[in-house]
Amino acid sequence: MYIEQGYKGNLGAWNFLIIPGLFSAFMLVNYVMTMSMIEQGVSVEDTMQQLIDQIGKLPTLVLNLSIFVIGIIGIFIWALLINQQSFRGITTSRKKVDWKRVFFMFFFWGILSAGLILLSVYLAPENFEYNLDWSRFLPLLAVVLIMLPLQTSFEEYLFRSQMMQGLGILTKTRWIPFIVSSVLFGLMHAANPEVEKLGMGVMVFYIGTGFLLGAMTLLDEGLELALGFHAANNIVAALMVTSTWTALQTDSIYLDVSEPTGMGISDFASVLIGYPIILIILGRIYKWKNWSEKLFGRVLSKEEFLALDHQEQPLQNQSL
Repeated sequence: MYIEQGYKGNLGAWNFLIIPGLFSAFMLVNYVMTMSMIEQGVSVEDTMQQLIDQIGKLPTLVLNLSIFVIGIIGIFIWALLINQQSFRGITTSRKKVDWKRVFFMFFFWGILSAGLILLSVYLAPENFEYNLDWSRFLPLLAVVLIMLPLQTSFEEYLFRSQMMQGLGILTKTRWIPFIVSSVLFGLMHAANPEVEKLGMGVMVFYIGTGFLLGAMTLLDEGLELALGFHAANNIVAALMVTSTWTALQTDSIYLDVSEPTGMGISDFASVLIGYPIILIILGRIYKWKNWSEKLFGRVLSKEEFLALDHQEQPLQNQSL
């Protein structure tokens, strides 16, 4: 009943789409401007490098993340004060936010992704330079642990909360918000320098990750697993390995010095095979049932949901 939590707000479905619509318009303008720069022979990589040369890697990272910090504050203000939802209601369908789920997914994916990076370094050491400098790494660690979870949470609450609940209530379906929010999540990254360097094939990774996070949210009826996964993914990437042409350029432990060659078979396999395996593992751990209904079924009407919620309240009070 995660999508139906939106009914507990006092406003209409369109109110859930204001911030996602504005942000999508902002990203579209950013994409058009980026493409215009590329057509004029101005590289996104060179533009970013100029900024780094002027103010440094860490200040550039803080500057880039600041917009997301403002964004998550804006979403919470809008959802809590305008939509009049509770923090629990925009996060989960459970009676309280399950932080154990957040931290389990964070450490599960964090350890796995860190292990895969170390395996890549071991198998192809010529592609990496050891880059650890404690005087630069420790400030990076502080910034990453504070700001990156806010950045990833902004994206989760934007796409998997505001947009998914809003579209679900508007269309009374689950498959429309599942597909639309996942695709738009991927397209949001279209202006990243990785796309310029690796080609449009990398969008399979971004959109595929959107579908993974959307499936986690609908199958588990809450954002907790998606919040943990997304935070772990970006934190590990920022701390362990970077390159001169990625969106996140940091003083990480390793520097990838290999020449980008685009998406290979192994990259596509990690999305098309690896991601479903992750869902199967999580499904066994959390005993997910009715996958088809949760991903593609209908959303209850407001009357049906409130009647069902009202029936559950006496049972909850009795158990107390």
